[in-house]
Amino acid sequence: MESLFSQFTLLSSQALSDKNFDPFAIEDLMKLFEVEAYKSWAAMELHLQQEAEDAEFGLQEAEDELNSAMEAAMEEFRLFEEEMERMEKAELNSLEATAESERRMGKLMEKAATVASKRYIEAAMNSAAAAMRSAWKGISSNRVHPS
Repeated sequence: MESLFSQFTLLSSQALSDKNFDPFAIEDLMKLFEVEAYKSWAAMELHLQQEAEDAEFGLQEAEDELNSAMEAAMEEFRLFEEEMERMEKAELNSLEATAESERRMGKLMEKAATVASKRYIEAAMNSAAAAMRSAWKGISSNRVHPS
């Protein structure tokens, strides 16, 4: 393009100074400018198309990376969820085992309390019977207790 401009400058100077100058020489030069402009436009179009393809490729790579990151995050979440479920199940089993142990302990304590209360009642009955026998002995011997 630089050479065309310098040639146009030369032809313009020649047109001003030479009365026998052929105007078709400038017209031929203008056609060369037009061809050069089309070439430049085609090169720019090709360059823009290449940049668009590069941008699409970069966008596809970014999308693939995002999908990969999302898949990894979802897999990590699934593993975390499974681990939490295992921990919850273990805690539930532990609580159930503790509850069952406490239920058995309660039944044993209930049985022990029942046995103890029966013995207490038996002892109270024996004591009352002994007191009654003693009182009958006292009445039958006509003795009165000093209290």
